[in-house]
Amino acid sequence: MASRIQRLVALTTTLFICSLSFANESIIVASTTSTQNSGLFGHILPKFKEKTGIDVKVIAQGTGQALETGRRGDADVLFVHNRKAEDQFVADGFGVNRKDVMYNDFVLIGPKDDPAGLKESTNIKDAMQRLAKNNALFISRGDNSGTHAAELRYWDSIKTNPKSIQGYRESGSGMGATLNLTAGLNGYTLSDRGTWLSFKNRQDLVVVFADDPPMFNPYGIILVNPKRHPHVKHIAGEAFIDWITSQEGRDAIAEYTINGEQLFFPSPSDHVAHK
Repeated sequence: MASRIQRLVALTTTLFICSLSFANESIIVASTTSTQNSGLFGHILPKFKEKTGIDVKVIAQGTGQALETGRRGDADVLFVHNRKAEDQFVADGFGVNRKDVMYNDFVLIGPKDDPAGLKESTNIKDAMQRLAKNNALFISRGDNSGTHAAELRYWDSIKTNPKSIQGYRESGSGMGATLNLTAGLNGYTLSDRGTWLSFKNRQDLVVVFADDPPMFNPYGIILVNPKRHPHVKHIAGEAFIDWITSQEGRDAIAEYTINGEQLFFPSPSDHVAHK
């Protein structure tokens, strides 16, 4: 019993000293608009700060922009969702220690009356073909984000250049702004489920197609390489990565819900994200 108490005291002391060492420390995390717009950061970051004393300042932008921010060394950590681009970022020496964090899925959003008939689709390829065949009004983010990259993969799967579709538009904006534009025009768009669940200005929009394996949407976290950018706060950055991929961090992600519905699902420690 005594040795167990001693271990608990030692662990508590270590955590206390660690917290003190990070007092008034801050890191910059470049992340997707979906993690910000969904409210996830507002839920988990206070828990991390309470645990470590580290303040996290978020730059919310599309994944492509976040990766560029990391390449310039203007962030300490990236929290993004385009696995192919993430792997390239690490392979090019700009990042280290990429880990899986969580996942949800992409959903196709459209008008309740669904003029393009996407509700009858059998898979994502069929849904995209219906959009193209009907020259449907489709609002793309068009911003090199993870969601935009997924959309382009779906168009490519049916060998279609979306700009050849009469109703295709690009917002050049984040997910929230793109959903607002889609609602105003009563069109179609692709969204991550987390942002959709937290989106309030739905008007006549509903989920018209979802739940196909290619619509799986994994998120990863990467430390910006301190050997490339020596000013990167790698110790505090690694502390954030370790926490968010720990059981405590995974629990914090899992408990975040809106109207009783879970927005993101934590990746188990042995999870290998789909590419």
